Amino acid sequence: MTIEPLSDISTEVVEIVRDLIKIDTSNYGDDSGPGEALAAEYVEAKLTEVGIDCERYETTGSKRQGVYARIEGQDSSRPALLLHGHLDVVPAQAKDWSYDPFAAEIHDGMIWGRGAVDMKDGDGMLLALVRAWQRAGIKPPRDIVLQFLPDEEAGSIHGSEWLVNHRKDMFHNISEAVGEVGGYSLTLRDDVRLYLVQTAEKGIRWMKLKAEGTAGHGSFINNDNAVTRLAQAVAAVGEHKFDLALTPTVRDFIKALSDALGIELSADDPEELLRHLGPIARIVGATLSNTANPTMLNAGYKHNVIPGTAEAMIDGRFLPGFEDELIKDIENLLPPGVVREDVVNGIALEAPFEGALIDAMSNAIRAEDPLGTPVPYTLSGGTDAKAFSKLGITCYGFLPLLLPPELDFSAMFHGVDERVPVEGLEFGMRVMDRFVRSS
Repeated sequence: MTIEPLSDISTEVVEIVRDLIKIDTSNYGDDSGPGEALAAEYVEAKLTEVGIDCERYETTGSKRQGVYARIEGQDSSRPALLLHGHLDVVPAQAKDWSYDPFAAEIHDGMIWGRGAVDMKDGDGMLLALVRAWQRAGIKPPRDIVLQFLPDEEAGSIHGSEWLVNHRKDMFHNISEAVGEVGGYSLTLRDDVRLYLVQTAEKGIRWMKLKAEGTAGHGSFINNDNAVTRLAQAVAAVGEHKFDLALTPTVRDFIKALSDALGIELSADDPEELLRHLGPIARIVGATLSNTANPTMLNAGYKHNVIPGTAEAMIDGRFLPGFEDELIKDIENLLPPGVVREDVVNGIALEAPFEGALIDAMSNAIRAEDPLGTPVPYTLSGGTDAKAFSKLGITCYGFLPLLLPPELDFSAMFHGVDERVPVEGLEFGMRVMDRFVRSS
């Protein structure tokens, strides 16, 4: 059965996305930001306005809020589908932007603002989707669970992780989940366009390196300097080239890319592989191996005092099945006198690119874009899917966008001048309507 999108499916999405961007939900990672309460109130109002029952909840404090709803489907005996998005954004400094990051202005056919792609565009699409269904009296084929979440940008401790530990009732009979960073287009040629469906994501190992030495006067010779020792460790980690590691998803992506272009590509020649991907090469390139990047340094308290300790933070990411290799490589790089401590651990995920849900995604993409070819890929970052997968839920990233070929989409995530095309949003609404109503 062919599902045709509702005639008014795209009428509200731009307005809703702009409204959400204007609500500052900057997450500084230390609970000093405004939180998500105002955005959660907005979402609650938009749902109740059309008669959708929902719950606005607090997690670890009054600022950390989200919204939950369960929409009854035609067959509630089937396992439900979770559609989720996060309400928080990373901070932005207006002086660095072409336009105010919280004004949600439209220029050159795009909505500009913090969260335009990460991920108030997705929140707006979900809100506009269920509001259109409610107005039209449409019931999805199975129960749909909505989650608009806090704290994804700081590790989800006050969001999805808290819910999984304290509100399991919200996740009753859910088999699959669909969230961010998937379904966007990658135009390779005028006649070749891929849509990257996120079926895997790297795991997280945030680590602290700690060096100890002998404290003393800055004017003395010191051969037991903690700062020097730490600098050696940081340089070794930062300059290390990790071995290629091909997961099933990476292999499938390379094959799909080869088939689409009609050429033979291999991870053995990563430069040739990435050359065909344009700006998305940043994301895909980071999924060909484990990675570890120094991100923070802390040592000393006065210019002329050699400190006894020095610390560095390392952002480590590992591919599914390669966590032990990451830790082993880091340990082998550390000089004597430097120890490693774990700070944050997050699992890696990998789901099959097959089955009824994938078929529904693929059919919806092709119905709206005959040139479109859905392909699986691995996300180098992390999402709320990590928490939901602990409940046995199979997770994917699929909030589709048709992007201009020249747009550096990967630079939009946490970047300056984040923006999303209006026509791309409207395309995504049509695809999501087809997809969810056939899932």
